[in-house]
Amino acid sequence: MRVRERHVMTEQKSFKRLVRARMERTGESYSTARRHVLKDARPVGRMHDSWLLREVLDGEWSEAMLAGLAGGIGFMYFVFEYKGHTPTMTIVARHHPAPFIPTALKHAGIAHEVTSTTSTRKAEAGLRGADGPVICLLGKEKHPVAVLGVDGGEVTVLDRGTHVRPLADFLAGWGAGKHEMISIGERTGEPDVAGAVAMTCEHLTGAVLGNNFDVNFGFSGMRKLAEQLRDKGKKGWAQRWAGDPDFVFKRLHDCLEVEYTAANASRPLYADFLDEAGLPGGQEFRASGALWGEIARGGDYDELARKVDEARSVEERAIRLLMS
Repeated sequence: MRVRERHVMTEQKSFKRLVRARMERTGESYSTARRHVLKDARPVGRMHDSWLLREVLDGEWSEAMLAGLAGGIGFMYFVFEYKGHTPTMTIVARHHPAPFIPTALKHAGIAHEVTSTTSTRKAEAGLRGADGPVICLLGKEKHPVAVLGVDGGEVTVLDRGTHVRPLADFLAGWGAGKHEMISIGERTGEPDVAGAVAMTCEHLTGAVLGNNFDVNFGFSGMRKLAEQLRDKGKKGWAQRWAGDPDFVFKRLHDCLEVEYTAANASRPLYADFLDEAGLPGGQEFRASGALWGEIARGGDYDELARKVDEARSVEERAIRLLMS
């Protein structure tokens, strides 16, 4: 089979439909229509990872369902201080630290395999030999992208749009993350919605890592955040970022609205999952999401602490409903 034919067979089905629809509308050749679609493609998802997985699965699952099956929401809060440097902090608002896409596939009942290799040659062979789209985790941060196919020295990548890149450049960037790849197989069973929800509830209310760091996770992490927002001493935000409050407010916004999350700390997306699954709690998580959206805009530390406490209280009510 020629390389070009293999590439066409392995391209994402939904992407091919876009190309063919343009061909019918404009009378263009496949290559011309494909070039325009690549140029015009834009992501429309609410969270990068769940959107990417939905696209790879050809839209057979909603983004909200896949996000919920991955655990959906969580909370992790850490402050990092190094001598001679401005302290920084991070909040992870989605389920963490279980790997998001493999967890979603597991609870969806979809066969998959996670592999890694330090060999560029083996990594390239894996891409060329794939039966369909694969997800590659790039760099130390393991940013997921989908590889739709390899055509000679070029690779078609889905990542905030669809792009054609030189294969050598892609392999070099991918190698920083040890060429980690998720290959997706067939559906083997029914989705385990109950298991996914139970995992989310357990990690919001109890141990996540099973060590002293658990104080930074779930509702305990929210309490710690509120305490440090109120604290007027050296561990409080007022002193830690006295010289640069704009810095920490930008971090707060990015953590709750952008990085590894959907808008409003992913709570509205999780509410949509609960609605789709016919479970309670959607109204409460939409309310807490609105509060996290307000928190993301920054402001008076005491007022922010009050809103964190209110968001936690609303979510505790939602979790009680889900666990009853």
